[in-house]
Amino acid sequence: MAELHLGQVLEYRGDALVEGPEAVTHRRRGGMLIDGGMIAAVGEADDLRDAHPQAEIIDHGDHLLSPGFVDAHVHYPQTAIVASWGKRLIDWLNTYTFPEEISFADPAHAEEIATRYLDLALMNGTTSMCSYCTIHPASVEAFFTAAKTRGMRAAAGKTCMDRHAPEALRDTPQSAYDDSRILLQKWHGTGRLSYVITPRFSPTSSADQLCALGALWAEHPDCLMQTHLSEQVDEIAWVRELYPTARDYLDTYETYGLLGENALYGHAIHLEPREADRIKEVGAALIHCPTSNTFIGSGLFDWPTRLAEGQQIGLATDTGGGSSFSMLRTMAAAYEIGQLTHQPLHPAQLWWLATQGSAQSMRMGDKIGALAPGMEADFIAVDLASTLAISQRAARAEDIWEAIFPTIMMGDDRAIAGTWVAGKRLH
Repeated sequence: MAELHLGQVLEYRGDALVEGPEAVTHRRRGGMLIDGGMIAAVGEADDLRDAHPQAEIIDHGDHLLSPGFVDAHVHYPQTAIVASWGKRLIDWLNTYTFPEEISFADPAHAEEIATRYLDLALMNGTTSMCSYCTIHPASVEAFFTAAKTRGMRAAAGKTCMDRHAPEALRDTPQSAYDDSRILLQKWHGTGRLSYVITPRFSPTSSADQLCALGALWAEHPDCLMQTHLSEQVDEIAWVRELYPTARDYLDTYETYGLLGENALYGHAIHLEPREADRIKEVGAALIHCPTSNTFIGSGLFDWPTRLAEGQQIGLATDTGGGSSFSMLRTMAAAYEIGQLTHQPLHPAQLWWLATQGSAQSMRMGDKIGALAPGMEADFIAVDLASTLAISQRAARAEDIWEAIFPTIMMGDDRAIAGTWVAGKRLH
């Protein structure tokens, strides 16, 4: 039976990152008709009631009905080490990440953490994500199995490393290719799942391994490819030492066939002009991870320059270098970094980044990230008065954006009144 969800509704009519609030229609009393896991209609509540008298009514009152959040860069194996104290990137990897990832050789542990991560994501209103796994195929199996069980649209891949990591976390160029290919053939396109070719980053992959993964991507160009780029200054200096003939950091990927439209480059803080030009030219995406950038001291994403260039930008928690599972907290951090770089981001831009912007970065913007007929019914109900501090500020709001902004800046999982995936309530 079709369900008619009523509440406040945001509809995107354009790119809010470029156009701001003018790209969004707010329906104070709107609704969505959900049928067969899809959005069948969006409009004014009274009109939808009249047009679909047999539909079951689910009235959310003043709650905001929004696309589920889309987290475009996450390390689900780092769930248990989130908010670990006091390390920068390379020390973080050696002290926290690598020891934790070794434990994912145990399929039972991988299953436990995958289950925990997805439950935390749904609790925080995140309905889709793009995740790194570990070098162990079992870590990929665990993630995809847990996501499939929940009916989620999710993307992930085996993280490949053949150097500068503990022996227990190294594969080889051939095994990276072979394992990734087997997992890709099994999972890519199964249900709502997508495989992502995943070299961790240039320092932990030899030229031979990058070449092998570039060849795999050329064989399967519809897949996404994710990696890290220009996160910290000392990381960039290390890349220069390891690849002395490369023009820049991006060139270590470009040379081996790892630059293209379906690429997602995490962080991208310290880009050189040539790198930015090439990324824009091919249409690849930059994935902004603001809580991570501040938590491990990476630097400030250059919002004015990236917006002026017209880059495709997604938003991400970067769990567990990022210090929160919440895309609300992530939006707040993006706003703060925008302020520090003299580019104040409007609430409409922040909400877009966490939904349709990230979905477009993952090449899924025609399926998720917006409320429109024909889209998959992944959505959330957001309580815009979830705490006393938020409600007393929202009560003074003169428009929807002033009502939403306190939840962006002060909200947490308490603001997520419900999470639906393919029309089914999972939280």
